[in-house]
Amino acid sequence: MTSRERILAAIRHEQPDQVPVDFGATPSSGISAIAYNNLKKYLNFDQHTTLVYDVVQQLARPGKIIFDLYEIDVFDIERTFNIGDIYWHNVFLPDGSEAMYPAWFHPVKDEEGTWNVYDDENVVIAKMPKSSTFFNQSHFPFLNGYPSDFNDLSKAMKKVMWSAMAICPWDHAHEPDFWEQLREKTLRLREKTDKALIIGVGCNLFEWGTFLRRIDNFLMDLVMDTHNVERLLDALMEIHLSILEKVCKAVGDVVDIIKFGDDLGMQNGPFMSPETYRKFFKSRHTLLCAYVKQNSRMFTYLHSCGSIYDLIPDLIEAGFEVLNPVQTNCRNMDPVRLKKEFGKDITFWGGGVDTASVLNHATPEKVREQVLERLEIFSPGGGYVFNTIHNILPEVPPENIVAMFEAVKEFNGQK
Repeated sequence: MTSRERILAAIRHEQPDQVPVDFGATPSSGISAIAYNNLKKYLNFDQHTTLVYDVVQQLARPGKIIFDLYEIDVFDIERTFNIGDIYWHNVFLPDGSEAMYPAWFHPVKDEEGTWNVYDDENVVIAKMPKSSTFFNQSHFPFLNGYPSDFNDLSKAMKKVMWSAMAICPWDHAHEPDFWEQLREKTLRLREKTDKALIIGVGCNLFEWGTFLRRIDNFLMDLVMDTHNVERLLDALMEIHLSILEKVCKAVGDVVDIIKFGDDLGMQNGPFMSPETYRKFFKSRHTLLCAYVKQNSRMFTYLHSCGSIYDLIPDLIEAGFEVLNPVQTNCRNMDPVRLKKEFGKDITFWGGGVDTASVLNHATPEKVREQVLERLEIFSPGGGYVFNTIHNILPEVPPENIVAMFEAVKEFNGQK
């Protein structure tokens, strides 16, 4: 099978010739730029420049040499943008190693060593403290209450770091020929690679409430201010459906997978009851998925962190076909149980190794053992794409990353 065939077979719940692998195709299945620098040094690949394409999470865009070495099966179409040094500038990461930021990104360091990001109105929208390795949101446009109307919602959203500090290709969305560029570059990528292609569109609902109101306020709003919650969600849906219309028209016949996001879970359970999810979000998620299925050939993928076992039946009914990052280190997210109960109805993309306790702290042999165990659980009958539980963090030893990929090769009969 080609990489594309392998990924699509897995999503269709057909047994592929080997377990497909993702590394860096989404900003929730990638690697910290610091960890990537350490991996490059360990593999003697230092000649390859580290590009920090996700500045919020400080994630690297993996290079072709890594993709080839570990036979990665899926590309994010973002890698067709910002090609060439004119789109980047040199920086030093918090550990002192070198990398490159997008040309438009210039955080300002204050006297305490905190990096601050200002918007065009001189509002600090994000901060990376001296001891940190990623940015935190520091401005919440609706912190003091909802506006009387949402005519300026798009403007408010641009003051949130996740929008203002957008990853490729969305950092080009303001350009008048963006949609033509998107189609042309994606067509070119599809012609020269056999990898599956994915595009992230966000279209978050619950999370946009937390970005605008702050999470403590929005969680209370779901109970105490349902009228304004409904108003906000309806306004967000207008924006999201408008974006989906353009995405489907531009690349819906070229891209294989469309990635949505909405973190619905904590360590011990969902942020809300299934009843609350159904009241506010399920019908809207259903509408988003239905639009994609009716207007493209793309599979629908949801990134949702945390313990979301209680919500998975509703997510499947809403139309999501792929679930990431499969956070098996959370309550009720046992991999055997997930595969047994939902493995025929949704594809698990992730869960391959625990990034919070094993990949970063265990020995390479323990990493190998967990990867092989997870592959034995998740891979039968298709419905699985190997990836870590979320991104590889800065402190992860490079030998453990290598052990992880070598274990996948071993399982796939390549070692």
